[in-house]
Amino acid sequence: MTDNPLTPLHATSTQRLSARAFRLGRRLKLTSLEAADLNQAEAVTTSPLILRLRGGGSAALLPYGTVVLIGVSQGEEEAFLQKLRDCVEGRLDAPVTVTSEIEIGASDKISGDIITVRDLSPPRLVAVADALAKNVALAFEEEEVRKLIEVLEPFASDLASTGRLPWQRKRMLRTVGHALLTHHRLLERVEVEERPELLPDDGGVGQLHERLAEAYHFKKRAKALSRRLDAIEVMTAALTELIDAQRGIRLETMIVLLIVFEISVYLYELFLSPG
Repeated sequence: MTDNPLTPLHATSTQRLSARAFRLGRRLKLTSLEAADLNQAEAVTTSPLILRLRGGGSAALLPYGTVVLIGVSQGEEEAFLQKLRDCVEGRLDAPVTVTSEIEIGASDKISGDIITVRDLSPPRLVAVADALAKNVALAFEEEEVRKLIEVLEPFASDLASTGRLPWQRKRMLRTVGHALLTHHRLLERVEVEERPELLPDDGGVGQLHERLAEAYHFKKRAKALSRRLDAIEVMTAALTELIDAQRGIRLETMIVLLIVFEISVYLYELFLSPG
């Protein structure tokens, strides 16, 4: 792969391109790409890394385990993702996928799943790829949080209906761990509210990125996820503390019963034993 000056990616005025964002795993090892047989792909930008593929499409590779393919055929898409398998840490069994369309038009605008841009110059390509990557990353984290809530709901329901605490302390601790990891991915790796590099203030590229962030509700979704994760952490911490306290009470009760038993044996031998 070699760096290339930031020249526009030409498209006709009527062209519409498919855009698919994939969350492949926990992290994408960009340093391992040389071993992924991508030598015939040409680097359009390096931060973020965007490659121009042999078929004319583009691939943006984000370090937080996300890939965005624009204008790539299904066959080339499958081949490209297959080459990246060994570059993905914590690979998901089933990648999370979000599909959009990019249209070349007179002005930049977003309507549903269709993103209209004036051209596909590298700065606009960076803006679109960054937004699509963050959108699928948020979709993945939202699904993870939903699963965490599903795990916790039976515990809370049993406590509310029966007053009995769950016994699965290890499972509770695993849930806490999953919540912390999700929080870490969201706040430190994805950097949802950060603007990517190579977004000049002129030419409307910065405004395009802001429109995309607003259309996908990045700030609102990130804050909602953060609040849910905080609530999950508080809930799981409270439940584990209650479980520990209950175990402490049981241990103290067992000790008291053992002492009573030993005293009973001593008194029996002292006063009632035939010897």
